[in-house]
Amino acid sequence: MSEEIQQDASKKVASGIEEAAAPDADCEGGHVDVSTNVSQSQLTQMTASSLPATENSNNAKWSCEVCTYENYPLSRKCTMCRSAKPLLNEDIFKLQDGASALPVQEVCGADVADRMKSLRISSPQGQASASSANKWSCSVCTYENWPKALKCAMCGASAAPLADHALGINEICPGQTQPSEEARRCKRRANNVDWLWLQACLGVVEGSAHSVEQYLAADGDPARALSAREVALLDRASAFDCGHTLVHLAIRFQRQDILSTLLSRISGGGPGLKRSPSYVAPDLATAIRRHMASCIRHKKGNFPCRYINEFCTFSLPAEIEELPAAIQEQLFSELLDRDAQHTLETDLPLINWSHEITLTLGSRLYALWNRSAGDCLPDALSQAAYGVFDRNNALRAALAASLHDAQRSFYERWQAWERWQAALLQYAPEETQLRAEWARLTAAAARPGAALHQLHVFALAHVLRRPILVYGVDRVDSFRGEPLGFARFQGIYLPLLWEPSFCSKSPLCLGYTRGHFSALVSLDYHRHTYICREQQEENEECIFLPLSDSDGKLLPVHFLTCEEMVDAEGVVRRWVSACVTRGGVLTARLQLGPRPLLQAQLLEEWLNHYRRHAQQVRGPHPPRLRADLSSDPDTDID
Repeated sequence: MSEEIQQDASKKVASGIEEAAAPDADCEGGHVDVSTNVSQSQLTQMTASSLPATENSNNAKWSCEVCTYENYPLSRKCTMCRSAKPLLNEDIFKLQDGASALPVQEVCGADVADRMKSLRISSPQGQASASSANKWSCSVCTYENWPKALKCAMCGASAAPLADHALGINEICPGQTQPSEEARRCKRRANNVDWLWLQACLGVVEGSAHSVEQYLAADGDPARALSAREVALLDRASAFDCGHTLVHLAIRFQRQDILSTLLSRISGGGPGLKRSPSYVAPDLATAIRRHMASCIRHKKGNFPCRYINEFCTFSLPAEIEELPAAIQEQLFSELLDRDAQHTLETDLPLINWSHEITLTLGSRLYALWNRSAGDCLPDALSQAAYGVFDRNNALRAALAASLHDAQRSFYERWQAWERWQAALLQYAPEETQLRAEWARLTAAAARPGAALHQLHVFALAHVLRRPILVYGVDRVDSFRGEPLGFARFQGIYLPLLWEPSFCSKSPLCLGYTRGHFSALVSLDYHRHTYICREQQEENEECIFLPLSDSDGKLLPVHFLTCEEMVDAEGVVRRWVSACVTRGGVLTARLQLGPRPLLQAQLLEEWLNHYRRHAQQVRGPHPPRLRADLSSDPDTDID
């Protein structure tokens, strides 16, 4: 029995010697002829010496390249993961670096050692051995493959450019790659969207907006999510999680500029970077939001509604026109929602359809770019009043609290309006249906990110204590142009549950396109040479907003009672500062008072950003600025 074991072991050792003699597929050395004519006594001696030696010596074991388990020399596969044993030529290369020799090589003696010399590759001093040079790591199983391998030897995955040098792993040492090859590799990286995607993820964490812009410029998807494989490649568990997008990372690491860029590409606000004043001066924007939240009060009595104890209106500074034409175009491209502007101005025009209002009265409306995270309605109102987004959900919280505390008053108006709307369609809703719908609407108001409806616009008119004008499409279409349903947001929303003396008659203006609200604002320069039919106060600065559509029909007035519907225009005039232009257009006057200090500072920093660009375009001389800027913090800077 012992003789049979010795003969079997002798065959294994002989086959091992044959494998050791095989030349490496990647080496340039020609043919190696190693004689396997070993005597029986030598094989017996090798078998007898190798079996006990492998049990007591760790030096003779070979380490699995997949799971690092140390196996006995005669094992053809890893005992742990069943991976194939590495080729012996890898150990041959280790010999020249001073690695310990294998027992098989010791037994073979000088004859085998002399024949192995032809496999050695000379390399400059200090360089890595040829066994580890230029290997590429598989992006699926991380197995290190030889450079000429087109597929992973372990899992069969292709040698994609992403696996070449993702995140800078396995960089080539100086002198091992020709400059032309390195240039080709850099060009391959620059055109690889996957590699740019990983660099963009790192750029968000490290605050590098350039990496994100490169990825977006290569038509990268801004809503792409990290996969488990990509999280493993990034190898930063504290920063990256599976399923996270660039938006998640920008919010997590508070990268406001990067977030604005990403949201502008996702929301349909047009291609390119979006740079609102709040992103240029985030500290001032935070102070304005804090001030707005501090102005919210709780009205006690029969109508316990939240309200803001001041009236503020945002408008674009007239100094924009002092910038060069190219800089003005860049400013408007980064500030406005071009898609919303186009939708509201074309086909059946909803804004800027009257040349008298836009040109003679200087009241052209611009649709500001707005976030699309589900809070576009409070964001748009916050922009129209203060020039910043409602990032802290102050308006949304006031809305939810008002609908809860003043539920009786709001519900009475809302259910009467719903019954009247249903009667037009020959339908009478039951009370249980109305109660269920009311519960759904009030729950949506308290849930950030949830879609809002006409009731919420009506309630926010009470929170802001001023009318809200919405110029919007009456039909919502899909991205293919297919009709999805009616919107019915367009119209006039009045704070009917307050006393008129408690509210402002200067309305805020919004635009509504496909499921999205945008703040509509105007430039604050005015020519006071025009007088409406109804006498206007001298030197009064105001913007004129049409209260009718392009056909001269009064905009719908929401949540009126049956008695109020008889004289809808009279109700509007009671709550809105209205006048009729010489052309016969019924308009509302939005009065512009002195700009608050924080808002003035915000706009000044925002303008300085573009003034610096203009200075670079014009040359070394600074642009001409207005010399009559007031230093009084309580007055307008314009």
